[in-house]
Amino acid sequence: MVMNSTYIICRKIHNDHSYGIFYGLNPLDFSFPLVLLELSFLIVISRVIRFILKPLRQPKVVSEIIGGIILGPSVLCRDKKFGTYMFPDNAEYVIKNIAVMGFMYFLFISGVKMDISTIRKADKKNWYIAIVGIVVPLCCGVGVAIAVRKSLGKEMSKASSILGITSSLAITAFPVLYRIVKELNLLSSEIGKMALSTAIISDVIGMNGVVIFEASKQGEHRAIAALWYMISLAVVLVFIIVGLRHAMMWIVRNTPKGKPVDQIYVVAILGGVLVVGFFSDMLGLAVANGPLWLGLAVPDGPPLGAILVEKSETIVMDILMPFSFMYVGMITDLSSMSGHWSHLEPLLYMVLVGYAVKMVSTLFTSRFLGMTIRDSLTLSLIMSLRGEVELLLFMHWMDFKMIMQPEFTILVLLSLAVTAVASPVISIIYDPTRPYMVNTRRNIQHTPPNTELHIVAGIHGEENLCGLMKLLELFNPTSSSPLSVHALCLVELLGRANPVFIDHDQEDEKRDEGSKSSSIRNALKIFEDARNGCVKIHSYTAISPKRSMYQDVCELALTKQACLIILPLHKKIADNLRATTMNRQRFQSVSSNVLSHAPCSVGILVDKTPCRNLIGGVLRSSSNHHFVVLFLGGADAREALSYADRMAGNTRISLTVIRFLSHEDEGDNHVEKKMDDALVTWFWVKNEGNRRVVYREVVSKNGEETIDAIQAMKNEPYDLWIVGRKYGINPVLLKGLSNWSENAELGIIGEYVASLDFGSRASVLVVQQQILRGQEKASHNPVRSFSFCTK
Repeated sequence: MVMNSTYIICRKIHNDHSYGIFYGLNPLDFSFPLVLLELSFLIVISRVIRFILKPLRQPKVVSEIIGGIILGPSVLCRDKKFGTYMFPDNAEYVIKNIAVMGFMYFLFISGVKMDISTIRKADKKNWYIAIVGIVVPLCCGVGVAIAVRKSLGKEMSKASSILGITSSLAITAFPVLYRIVKELNLLSSEIGKMALSTAIISDVIGMNGVVIFEASKQGEHRAIAALWYMISLAVVLVFIIVGLRHAMMWIVRNTPKGKPVDQIYVVAILGGVLVVGFFSDMLGLAVANGPLWLGLAVPDGPPLGAILVEKSETIVMDILMPFSFMYVGMITDLSSMSGHWSHLEPLLYMVLVGYAVKMVSTLFTSRFLGMTIRDSLTLSLIMSLRGEVELLLFMHWMDFKMIMQPEFTILVLLSLAVTAVASPVISIIYDPTRPYMVNTRRNIQHTPPNTELHIVAGIHGEENLCGLMKLLELFNPTSSSPLSVHALCLVELLGRANPVFIDHDQEDEKRDEGSKSSSIRNALKIFEDARNGCVKIHSYTAISPKRSMYQDVCELALTKQACLIILPLHKKIADNLRATTMNRQRFQSVSSNVLSHAPCSVGILVDKTPCRNLIGGVLRSSSNHHFVVLFLGGADAREALSYADRMAGNTRISLTVIRFLSHEDEGDNHVEKKMDDALVTWFWVKNEGNRRVVYREVVSKNGEETIDAIQAMKNEPYDLWIVGRKYGINPVLLKGLSNWSENAELGIIGEYVASLDFGSRASVLVVQQQILRGQEKASHNPVRSFSFCTK
């Protein structure tokens, strides 16, 4: 008589919700509070680790992986009591499913941001680096795998498994690379753009590799399964590309310009991620592939791609993805590797050879193609970064039984080590601002007369055009001293990963990044035509993150050898100069970074003049203008006076120069004072017979007397205040003004004149003279002498 063995497993049932501790109940005996505690615990651990590792310049993904490992059986859950209490035996089921959902939405958002069309515009250099960086490590990895094949496990020794593992070591995942490059603030740098373009090429090749791997795995048991896999793949791709892509293009076409996409479409697409994931899993296409393809089908950028990223990115990255890292930590167990070294050793050799050859092949290819050693090494390190996509692949291999927990653990640790080592090295060896500052003088003061002046003008929106065009008109451009203006329209990068820089003189006119950019170009074109050849305007558009937008401005100024950058103060600050510190820091980032890294002089314009008719108001303006220069000494003041001297040649401009001197020369820097005297004397001798120019001197004992003298002039009919920013000012003239921020873009005097408290309706131009390379520290010496002002 044969009896069937039946196993009965008794599990404690966790109710959903607690009635509360006042009923004598432990909330952690209930499933929902326990899940909230697990999530909160991981977030806190990850944030603490991120804070600790921040000085080491570690990316966020490193702290998240370490946080998951600490919460898992490698550290905290080694205590069986803690592990059983925090993660009951059915917790893995819940956490794994939420973790997979997190990876699905992560890949969807990454797909939305990716622009596959950039492959068509990619340089041959990017193609060579991508292909060599894949083929060479792949071949070397396969060679090592064949050499140690006998020592590999049964599943890992299969050809399909070897191909899957070695190809993953050779391919750089764009979603991983983009996040880390963004954290390192390299998106708009030359090396960052090259890395992103190369990664997209690598990813496209990698997608084909994943298809081959999946098909080979499907066909290991039944050959017909591989055929059905390919048929299912073709059907799903056609449905997404032909059906869903056209539907989303219809949504974009029917969304009014400047208006957000209807909420129902956003909800439908985000819900569609789960539907596509379900069918992908049902058809054996891997649950994460469908969401990635759906993301690629979404038109990147505004309006649809931008709002999808805006609505979902925070909850995906800060709520769902922690579950993903929690699950990775739960199946990463350092103790599991003991006793399995005979199978882990050949895998270790494969991975180390793959990573090393990947970096070396990228390095030598980049160097062969003419890149510097520093740039080549940086690019090779960037292309070696590992993160979320690799973790998902490892989980997928466990589902296929290719690897078990020991192999999973060593793969996670090696990926973590590569990223943890490469990221700080990249930050150390590559400084994106390094090329901007130069040793050659590029400013107005040292530019010879009767030469063409190159000016870079940053434009945030149409509201900046009126003040900019008035400033250019009154700059007194002539046939012997024309202006070459490089107008750069600055657009924040939303809903896409790759920054875009467009030279509208070379690009196809049909390519338009939005009606705002187009209207700005049209206005500048009309202004240029009305200047009879004295002003040449070249239009550009830079679409990049606000944090790295200054790199586009400085790069353009460097390549065009500009002597001046004009930037408008952000409207939200100009409207209220008493904005909160948080808002000020948010909107000041562009101009403050330009001031710190510019290769030439910089002018910050606070435009207060109304301009109802944008073009006509400027072109028909023939009235006289009265400008005033507040000369407090130093390099910035000399640059401001040189700028005003150029304007003084315009017969419609009256100029008043007020020079502030300290009482009995107290606090004067004799070198600076001598240079100030020379320039002021030259200016006065040149304009002595010009009745439109007035020069006065004011003696001041402290900051209060300086402010009183300026306050007495506020009712004068001035149209523009011109003031040096801060470098070289005698600290005695500002003594007692410590309540005004000395680090603001406008400087102490500029911020006061532009403030609502001052009450003047005139615009303000704050000028900073070019800081030469190697003089950054010296230029901050005057600030250090402010220490006695607060005493």
